[in-house]
Amino acid sequence: MSDLAQPQWYVVHTYSGYENKVKANLEKLIENGSLGDMIQEISIPIEEVVEIKNNRRKTVQRKLLPGYVLVKMRMNEDSWYVVRNTRGVTGFVGGSRPTPLSETDFASIGQTQETVRVDIQTGDEVRILAGPFKDWTGRVTEVDTQLKHIRVLVTMLKRELAIDLDFDEVVRIGD
Repeated sequence: MSDLAQPQWYVVHTYSGYENKVKANLEKLIENGSLGDMIQEISIPIEEVVEIKNNRRKTVQRKLLPGYVLVKMRMNEDSWYVVRNTRGVTGFVGGSRPTPLSETDFASIGQTQETVRVDIQTGDEVRILAGPFKDWTGRVTEVDTQLKHIRVLVTMLKRELAIDLDFDEVVRIGD
């Protein structure tokens, strides 16, 4: 392993649930020792997940890569040894010759996306909470988590009418 001029991102495998401990341990080593120029940044990629249950919105953070930590470092024998022997680390991705992430791979991992999970599914009966159809009931025909919309069929004058609503404008009936 040679000393590379530019620091690169490496993927470090950890025991499950040890990601935050590994990050804290590496940060302590950087503070206490002379590794500040070798290890520059430590990251645990997370995503924001919005869960909507019973019309209550809750934001939860989830790890994108459970069991892995990203480390931006100059790879040489010393930095490899220190990271590899940090408590909770099982090794580098790439084995004895760690493989750095390409810039495009790191960029795709680093992009935080908001994911929405809703407890309403196609076929559920819902009550509309807002708008001109407030307090009407209907049947869900489509759930679009990308656009955060629900399509509901309501009966008006013996005809079915499709209405597009936001997640927070409906609540599921019964259970």
